[in-house]
Amino acid sequence: MANVRLINVTKRFGRILALDRINLSVRDGEYLCILGPTGAGKTTLLRIIAGLLEPDEGEVYIDGKRVNDVPPEERSAAYMFQNFALFPHMTVWQNVSFGPVVKEWSPERIRNVTSEILEMVRLSERGDAYPHELSGGMQQRVALARAIAAGAKILLLDEPFGALDARLRVNLRTQLRSLVKEQGLTAIHVTHDQEEALMVADRIVILREGRIEQIGSPQEIYTNPKSIFVMSFVGGANFFDGVISHIDRLGSTVDLRGGLRIRTRSINGRVGDRVVIAIRRENVHLRKSRMKGFNNLIGEIADVMFVGGSIEYVVRLENGMSIMSRILLEGKGEILKRGDVVIVSFHPRDCHVFPYPKRGLLKEIEAI
Repeated sequence: MANVRLINVTKRFGRILALDRINLSVRDGEYLCILGPTGAGKTTLLRIIAGLLEPDEGEVYIDGKRVNDVPPEERSAAYMFQNFALFPHMTVWQNVSFGPVVKEWSPERIRNVTSEILEMVRLSERGDAYPHELSGGMQQRVALARAIAAGAKILLLDEPFGALDARLRVNLRTQLRSLVKEQGLTAIHVTHDQEEALMVADRIVILREGRIEQIGSPQEIYTNPKSIFVMSFVGGANFFDGVISHIDRLGSTVDLRGGLRIRTRSINGRVGDRVVIAIRRENVHLRKSRMKGFNNLIGEIADVMFVGGSIEYVVRLENGMSIMSRILLEGKGEILKRGDVVIVSFHPRDCHVFPYPKRGLLKEIEAI
């Protein structure tokens, strides 16, 4: 068993409230990502779990045991830094066997455990190599092997790929997740990279200004965001400010400035309420002719951007607002150009409706 539970954990640094009554349960064998912008409190939370910081209030439990007063080395948790923090003057074998040596295990036990774990991470033939002689992926596996050899059941990963180039980052994400799952470990992985979190996590915790904004599976977070902040931070979207003008059993109509109207499936709110409508870019379709149904807006292509296997269009609507559309490149579809007049369409079910934020829409989005 290797589960973690935080109850009302609070941490202040002077006047700064870094964590505000955090309640969180991490299941045994779970790969959890803590995602948020710089300054959200991610690393502070990880260091409290590791025992490197003490909470000002609240309790930390590991495997059902309160560990507030338990030192880091007795928490069955390994804190893995960006650069893996390997001892550069030690070989792979010496790095991995370091924990057992410090614990004064017998030479035979050290030899057997180190050999077995190097075999697990597929590095048994590189025991004599030094860290600088290894690739980034191999260094990562050495760090993982050292943590397992030291008895860690919980891996605490602080931006583990932040110092690597983009292509290597993508490869190592899947490798690390596979190794963690193979070894039955529990992982808590801090990152500000939403793509990384969506790719590796069983569940994601969205942290913002020291508070948990939302917890859910990657699919839940992406398809059912609970706030404008989550919608903007994870995946991005188009945002429109409007007023509810009509509500019926099938949804609501929202009036935008300039006489434009958007139909949604939402029946929350009341007529006259000011709201924000958010639409994912991939749910915005561009056509040359009008389709049947709601949400057919006339616009003009203002910009075209190639993004890997897709094209992103910026379309200027009749009321002066802009909307973005992401279209997958399939080799056959017509590529639109600046100045083309198009019909912008999206389904009412793809319109997320949020109450207008007190701090204003721009400040809410800029909070990321």
